[in-house]
Formats: sequence, structure tokens, C-alpha cells
Amino acid sequence: MAPRASWKGRMRLGEIAFGVKLYTAAATSDRVALYMVNRRTGNRLRNEMVDSETGKPVADEDEAMGYEVDSGDYVLLEAGEIAATIPDSDKSLPIESFLSCAEIDTLYFDRPYYLAPADPASVEAFALLREGMERKQVAALARTVLFRRLRTLLIRPQGAGFIANTLNFDYQVRSAEKAFADIPKIEIQGEMLDLAEHIIGTKLGDFDPSSFDDRYDAALADLVKAKLEGRPPPRRKEPQREKVVDLMAALRESAKAAKGRQPVSKAPKRKAG
Repeated sequence: MAPRASWKGRMRLGEIAFGVKLYTAAATSDRVALYMVNRRTGNRLRNEMVDSETGKPVADEDEAMGYEVDSGDYVLLEAGEIAATIPDSDKSLPIESFLSCAEIDTLYFDRPYYLAPADPASVEAFALLREGMERKQVAALARTVLFRRLRTLLIRPQGAGFIANTLNFDYQVRSAEKAFADIPKIEIQGEMLDLAEHIIGTKLGDFDPSSFDDRYDAALADLVKAKLEGRPPPRRKEPQREKVVDLMAALRESAKAAKGRQPVSKAPKRKAG
């Protein structure tokens, strides 16, 4: 059974229109959930709105959103005023353009969704578009109101359907030039580069998300289990201190250790509990 759709609408390309559904592709609901509780009573705590100056609780009818124009000076915005700024949604997903998959900058990717036909009558047009885009190796750019905001989606063929990624706005993506500004230019060549390429070759593997291990979440689960069973909490291993060594010597030692080693295989999936 398919999961519950996050959004339903009609995808449009020129005069062609057909029903589609968006399904959330990534979720965090399976993580270990922690809550704030009263140590003395064991009761769960609740959040309460209090005045930052008086420290007194604020009634629901006195709560409002505000934009700070100066230190401690706010313009109050009512809920109805904010709601009026939300773009109108006609539940339409019009394709604005196509671009080569090779040109896609994944830095702008936000959240992933699965895009599927909404009903049997939409399957043929949906499949036609998916097949055409697959053959041309292109992705589609489309915009719609999604969760109260006008969002741009990048849509790519995947299996029998599409993957739709909401995209970050340009102002949200920070400049890589600033992040890399202090990195000096160094020309690497000769034996050092050959050794590095050799070591990389011995570590080649397949992209296997099932082998990714959420160590923090697993450690929390082990801690909770130990507490329930009345055992001492598991101790974290202290990391070994790295020795400062000559880069060329380290490369040669790494290459020697990797000699004859087969490419890395897929790690087994960690079982919970």
C-alpha cells in the first residue's frame, strides 16, 4: 500500500495536464526520541510562553508575531495578515523548462519527494513524460505552492516515477569562494600523486545507503537498553591521538598496507537492539 500523499495536484506541460501525487522520500520518525522530564516526578515537561522582561506567563490571546526593526522594538503582525501573504495555490505544477542532468548542482537540493500519478487516467501521460525525459537525460524545473510557500522543484526520472527535490533559494546557498578563500594553491604531482591514486583505487566501492550507520542514534538506543536492564551505561572508546608524520612516508605505508587488497565490499547493515 502506498504511503499517504503529502500533496496532490496536476502536472502541466503545455496543453498536457495529468494528476500527480507527492510522497515524502526521507523521514526522521524512526530516530530515538528524547523528551524533557521532571527528574523528581518523572512527568514530561511542557513549553510555556513567558514575557522575557516580567517572567510572567502570556495568555494565548496576547501572543503575536513580531519583526524586530530595532533592538527591543517590534512591528506586530497578526495571524490573518501573515496568512494573507501566502501565495494562492491552484494545485498546479507547471513545467517551466528542462535542463541537462549533467548541469544540476546538488548544492541547491533541499528535500526529496517521490512523484507518482494520482489516478489511473493520468498514468499514460505520466509515463510518456517520464520516458521522454529519460531518453533525453533531462530534468524538469517546475514551481508550485507547497506547504504555504512558492517552491521550485527539480524533477528527475527514477524507476517507474520521478524524484522531485525542492530547491534552496540562491540567497540561502553560501559562497564556496568564501569558504575556500584561505586554501593555498599547491601543485601535487609525481610519486605522491601516483600513490594517492593507488590508495583511492583500493577503496573503490558501490553506493550502498543500507551500509550507512547512524552511530549517534545507535548509541542512544544502547544507552536506553542498558538503563532499562539496570546495566552500567556503555563507555565510549577514547579516540587515539594522531601522530604527526611525513605525508610521503604515510602514503607509502598506506600503499604497502593496501597492496593486494580487493576493492572495499559493502558493509553489513547494522541490526537494531
